[in-house]
Amino acid sequence: MSGIEYVADTNAIIYLLLGKECMKPFFQKKLSISLITKMELLSFPRITDDEDAMIREYLKECDILGVNFDICERTILLRRNFKIKLPDAIVAATAMTYNASLITADTGFYKLDGLEIIKLNP
Repeated sequence: MSGIEYVADTNAIIYLLLGKECMKPFFQKKLSISLITKMELLSFPRITDDEDAMIREYLKECDILGVNFDICERTILLRRNFKIKLPDAIVAATAMTYNASLITADTGFYKLDGLEIIKLNP
């Protein structure tokens, strides 16, 4: 067992950093994220230096999960079998590989078989 219970999608981390009520159950939990989520969070064109610093500080508390062979293979299968963007397929494959629940408000994930989802309603 990996000990990883939750993988948070990009929108979940944004909601958490904004203090949204939908993320309240996760305020005190250690969350894991895909490396893709880190890239998405920090690559917004109009991100301010303060926002960048706040995100980076929070991410120190997260487990950041890279892409390994198993995640790569599962991503390939997800892309072949479902209409899903590559970054989303990687995030989903990461959660699936670690047998973790994906925390997300993105309804595009709901159609993926074998993915346990914690649906957010912001």
